[in-house]
Amino acid sequence: MTTHNGLAGDKMFRHKALLFHRKVLMNRASPLLAACLAISMALTGRPALAAEAPFEPALMRLAEVLGSLHFLRNLCGEKGDQWRVEMEKLLESENPDPDRRARFIASFNRGYRSFSGTYTQCTPSATKAIARYMKEGETLSRDIASRYGN
Repeated sequence: MTTHNGLAGDKMFRHKALLFHRKVLMNRASPLLAACLAISMALTGRPALAAEAPFEPALMRLAEVLGSLHFLRNLCGEKGDQWRVEMEKLLESENPDPDRRARFIASFNRGYRSFSGTYTQCTPSATKAIARYMKEGETLSRDIASRYGN
């Protein structure tokens, strides 16, 4: 496995998913992306915050969810690295110090690796996991933006 910027999953896994599940899941990506962008914009311009910030655990969990989605969506037929790019945008907007950046990357990689060790092909349970993680990512993004955004 190769890495780019320390994020796992640079090597894409190509497998076909059920067309129905793919269309349904692809349509759900837009709200999550919008929410991630809203978080990035809300937090842009702020100095890097201490690890004890109240939203820190939620941001780390969001990074883990993005890593999981990066693996699973590519496993189930999505082409590209949309979820890695979202992680890079999150890192850019947070502008973390080296230790905090390492924690973000570790969270993303943990999410990626948690499924790469389990799934080698897209299965119905993988598509269900995608749906759960999409929903969790949307919820985390919305909660962080509403509680701690401008």
